[in-house]
Amino acid sequence: MLINEEVKLDYSDVLIRPKRSTMSSRGEVNLERTHRFLWSKKKWKGIPIMSANMDTVGTPAMHKALSKYNLITCPARHYLKKDSEDFNDGQENICWFGGIDDISKLSKVSSAFIGLDVANGYTIKFVDAVKQLREKCPKATIAAGNVVTADMTQELILAGADIVKVGIGPGSVCTTRIKTGIGYPQLSAVIECADAAHGLGAHIIADGGCTSSGDIVKAFAGGADFVMIGGMLAGHDECDGIVEDGVMKFYGMASESAMSRHGNHNDYRGTEGKLVEVNYRGKADDTIKDILSGIRSACTYVGANRLKTLSKCTTFVRVNNTHNTIFGNS
Repeated sequence: MLINEEVKLDYSDVLIRPKRSTMSSRGEVNLERTHRFLWSKKKWKGIPIMSANMDTVGTPAMHKALSKYNLITCPARHYLKKDSEDFNDGQENICWFGGIDDISKLSKVSSAFIGLDVANGYTIKFVDAVKQLREKCPKATIAAGNVVTADMTQELILAGADIVKVGIGPGSVCTTRIKTGIGYPQLSAVIECADAAHGLGAHIIADGGCTSSGDIVKAFAGGADFVMIGGMLAGHDECDGIVEDGVMKFYGMASESAMSRHGNHNDYRGTEGKLVEVNYRGKADDTIKDILSGIRSACTYVGANRLKTLSKCTTFVRVNNTHNTIFGNS
């Protein structure tokens, strides 16, 4: 047994210290990023926020809403099996995720990104699957996860991943931390995995734990190249769900609801997700505008006129402890 006594942080453990700025309006902030990827050598330009590849939010209608703002949609996995034509428009802003058994299907889709998505990215079987997908699709931009540590981030990159998906247990409908005791505070995971990925010329996705635009800001400030959100997009007209009494159901992909829908039950696997009810919020358009406005506003507080420079302008302040500590770039 080992005990790591270093402080590890979630988004709720910090705030960002404001700084003197020459900017006069949030309208001056450019949220677009241009990323060039390690293995595929391809370039992508857009606002690097992604819808989670969950049944509720990874829908064709959500793709149409996000595409208006040059955001990325990760379709729910069941569309990969039968209805991929529903996402024919805007392929430059789609990332198809599948499991280890979906490598053949992934190799046939046409989109800017493809990826392998499993709950536990630490198995040798998963690393071998990333290698296999890279061999089968040498020119594809490949994402892989999920992991939360620098060493495994590096291993997945060396296996052929351009982008590593970071997060175990932080999502609003994920119960992995409760069921297994496994996890890692999300902000620290983002900071450490981003540092490891950037050292190799690769990228990361911060996946899970964002409940507000401020959390998305903190993820980008911590070094995330992309941020994936699920619960923040739930409850809208574009979601796969029915509104009853002013609420809509939203569930994790390891929940009983997901397993029953997709026939994933077996003798050795229990649930590591839950179903919740979220308030109905109408069209996604207003929520997207609100998220982007929050990020722009944050940039003006620290003098970052581009999303790219936000992390360089950030000083995090620890707030959920007895003695506040300031750390980061001054």
